Amino acid sequence: MTSSLNTPRIYVDADACPVKDEIYRVAIRHALPVSVVAGNFIRVPQDPLIERVAAGAGMDAADDWIAERAGKGDIVITSDIPLASRCVKAGAEVIAPNGKPFTEQSIGMTLAVRNLMTDLRSSGEVTGGPKSFAPRDRSTFLSTLDQTIRRIQRQRAAEPAPRQG
Repeated sequence: MTSSLNTPRIYVDADACPVKDEIYRVAIRHALPVSVVAGNFIRVPQDPLIERVAAGAGMDAADDWIAERAGKGDIVITSDIPLASRCVKAGAEVIAPNGKPFTEQSIGMTLAVRNLMTDLRSSGEVTGGPKSFAPRDRSTFLSTLDQTIRRIQRQRAAEPAPRQG
């Protein structure tokens, strides 16, 4: 399912997202709707563009909710690699909170490395975990999000309008 009326939608995997405030500011500036998806209640700004979604407490409820809706021309913000993979396959643009885009070219290797690290950890290996979030990551994220929105808008503007029948 894709966004209606040629408007990209931003889906936020919100439970552990450190850049929610930045997403809200950029979305409001570009007048884009945002779905902030979490397992349970999460506070969001009072703005008609920002929708709060409590997907439920199931293991992957928020991921499933996003994956079922995100498609071509939409943007998904997540650090969850399996969710990123599902959304990339559906045609969505996917960006990690550190600004790193997940692409068709990169997602296979990223998923393989994630699975390897999970296997190592489950066998008792100490692997360290992800790097901590740095101020530079925030500015990289903002730049990547803005570039992605502008690219999608250019692509949509270049598409022929649907014929009215």
